Order: sequence, then C-alpha cells, then structure tokens
Amino acid sequence: MTDQRPKPPKTSPYSDINLNDWRSYDHILTDSLWLFPARAKTGGHQLEYHGNYIPQIATQLFTRYTKADEIVLDMFLGAGTSALEAVNLGRKCVGVELKPDLVAHVHGRIPESARADVRLITGDSAAPETVSQVREALSALGSEAAHFLVLHPPYADIIKFSDLPNDLSNAPSVDAFLDGFERVARNGWELLAPGRFAAVIIGDKYASGELQPLGFWCMERMMRVGFKTKAIIVKDIRGNEKGKGRSANLWRYRALAGGYYIFKHEYIFVMQKPKKRRKK
Repeated sequence: MTDQRPKPPKTSPYSDINLNDWRSYDHILTDSLWLFPARAKTGGHQLEYHGNYIPQIATQLFTRYTKADEIVLDMFLGAGTSALEAVNLGRKCVGVELKPDLVAHVHGRIPESARADVRLITGDSAAPETVSQVREALSALGSEAAHFLVLHPPYADIIKFSDLPNDLSNAPSVDAFLDGFERVARNGWELLAPGRFAAVIIGDKYASGELQPLGFWCMERMMRVGFKTKAIIVKDIRGNEKGKGRSANLWRYRALAGGYYIFKHEYIFVMQKPKKRRKK
C-alpha cells in the first residue's frame, strides 16, 4: 500500500514557496522579461509621482525572497510601495527616506493595524549614522538584520526629487551619483543578513547624445561591495510614468533624427549577499 499522506512542505531558507507544490505557483514569474499591462491599484497603492516603482515588482520579489514576518529594508522608500506591499504580504518593513514630509505621508498610508510592523526613518541612506538608526529599528522588530534589501534610487538627474544637497538626483555628475549609490549599497550590505537577497531597480539615461548605462554601472558598484549577481530582469515601464500625450510624436521624431531608441524598459538586478565574504 502506498503512503497517501501529503509530503511536508519543502521550502528554501529564504522563501515560503513549497517546492513540492511548485506547479501551483504559476503567478510567480521565473522568466527574465516582465511585462505588466498596468499598474496595480489595490492594497493602498497609487501613482503619486513619476518613477514610483509598481507594486507588482514588490509582490514578485517579496514572495520569492522572503518568508512571512520577515523584514524588508528599503533604503529609498519614496512614496512607500515597499512598506505597503510588505504589509499586504504579511511581512515587516524598515524604510529610509530623505524627505520628512514624505515619511509622514507614508506613515499615514499604512493601516493602523499594521503600523507596529513598519519603521520609517527620516535620513540619508548613505550616512554612517543611518546604519545605527536602522539597527535600532530592526531590533524593535525582533531581528538583528534585514531579510531583503530594496534599492530604487533616482535615475541620476533625470527627474529632480528634492532640493536637498544629499539627494542623489542632485549629484553634480554621474560619477558622484555612483559614488553616493555605492555608499548606500555598503550600508545595505552591513544591514542585510548573510545569504539573503537584494534588488536594484533602475533604468538608464541619455546625455550629450550618448546612452549612459546607469543600471549596469550600479550593478558593478553592488559587485564592488561584495554582492553577487543572480539575475538581470528587463521590465517594461508601463505603469511607472504618466502619459506623454502629444509629446510621444516629438520623442519619436527625435529618436529617428538622433539615431537612438526611446526607453521602454528598466532593470531589476537581483543580487545576493554571500554567507561568507569572498576573498579578493
């Protein structure tokens, strides 16, 4: 007689996905091209400013790389996509954001019943003192380290995010932007548990008639810190931006005249912090 008892769940150290029942997870993407027809508007999400990353990215990444009750750390919190989706999925969140008014706004968007699982910090993610603040927040949530790291920086100076001098969108050059991003990545490394994952969400830019591959430069800076690359995902940018209207024809003309292509994608670089730092 065969044993008809169900197999116990088989999961990885970083996910609740039951690998014995892997066929039932067809809603979890495993391909490297992500196409979303529209921005999700449920669970408290909304498009409040250009560039706010879409909730579907958070849903995919948090489900794939975290377990229930674990902590997501977002070092560029913005309008709070990570915090809202962490709560929706039964995770906790620590978010760092430069703008005090935006921190207050995100706090107001978190359901009152879930506010004990969210810690919001007003500060510069590149500053050493922020590491201490995040450690205190992690401790208050019952952990010594974060379980997933989200980095969604401004795309250099494409869109000005604030007037603050330590805002990376105000960096005087691409090199200065990358140096600032690397400082944030190093702080994130210190705060992330060994063996766990990080995601960098970023696109490229044009300047002086030349494509500047910000995404791959940021990936290289992550590798300098010690992260190893697990995946490069290309995602369409529908849902990120407000409609261009008639200006779409102008951009098409400029593309034909200038020999370039109009950006319709951004990158999600999935990185992992090794359990042991690799020897140089």
